[in-house]
Amino acid sequence: MSADYSVLIDAETWAFIERTNSFYPPDAVDYTVAQQRDVYNTMCKAFFAGYPESVSSADRFIDARDHKIPIRIYEKRDSDPEAVCLYFHGGGFVVGGLDSHDDVCAEICEATGFRVISVDYRLAPENLHPASFRDCLAAFEHVASISELPVVLCGDSAGGNLAAAVSHTVRGDDRQPIGQVLIYPGLGGATDRGSYLTHAQAPMLTTRDTLYYAEIRGGGFNWSTDPRFAPLADPDFSGLPNTVVISAECDPLSDDGRHYCQRISAAGGKAIWNNEPGLAHGYLRARHTVTRARSSFRRICTAVHLLGQGRWPGQL
Repeated sequence: MSADYSVLIDAETWAFIERTNSFYPPDAVDYTVAQQRDVYNTMCKAFFAGYPESVSSADRFIDARDHKIPIRIYEKRDSDPEAVCLYFHGGGFVVGGLDSHDDVCAEICEATGFRVISVDYRLAPENLHPASFRDCLAAFEHVASISELPVVLCGDSAGGNLAAAVSHTVRGDDRQPIGQVLIYPGLGGATDRGSYLTHAQAPMLTTRDTLYYAEIRGGGFNWSTDPRFAPLADPDFSGLPNTVVISAECDPLSDDGRHYCQRISAAGGKAIWNNEPGLAHGYLRARHTVTRARSSFRRICTAVHLLGQGRWPGQL
């Protein structure tokens, strides 16, 4: 049974969806990758909200074995950061970069006072799985090696997938994330049931879109049993950091967040799943124009802040 979005989604959220579609149309996955990146970058510029006055940023590189990984470091003026928020951007592993989520990272920095580091990991199809994962893992290992500050992993959509994959990989190591905040993540859930069916034709992201991104990231190879590709495929959910997953109700990926938190809880860990009513995938860009999105972004920042301080958010 499909969802009735005329009931679930309110007028200001529809206005955001329509504005987004005017830049990045629902059939964008039928474009070439170059065209997708062009329209996505144009859209991100149109929604760019600027920096809070107290925040500045600087671009740097992390030396990987055979390439450099661009990062952007955000600092809040007159703030002594208690933690680092390592941010992995969304974009289906195909689009996005340091500029696409620039203002989001700046606002997380302002809200928490933490040092925020955004990672420009390699994109598909030029760099197939596990290239994006390896860049994010290298970024975490670099940050953990040069700073004693606790690290909170955070990411939206594809970035949420990457954050979870890093958490699964480094648990048990000397340095681990103190927490992770995953925003409408795609975690490799079964696409023939649950929200993948109910919200198969959701605005902003369809189930067909999710299959396209998995196909292009994997180069046509089925990586569905690799936890670095699909964290829900991991048979072991013990030892993971305290986790907050914030999903959008009107999103085929919604159940991925629910199932992920259930698995952590069943393994004895701490996890909260918030399924934001009436919101669609990609709503971070609506945080200044849509009341529901604004409230959700506050919850995201609160979760990052509390986890970075070693505190459990409880009910957000």
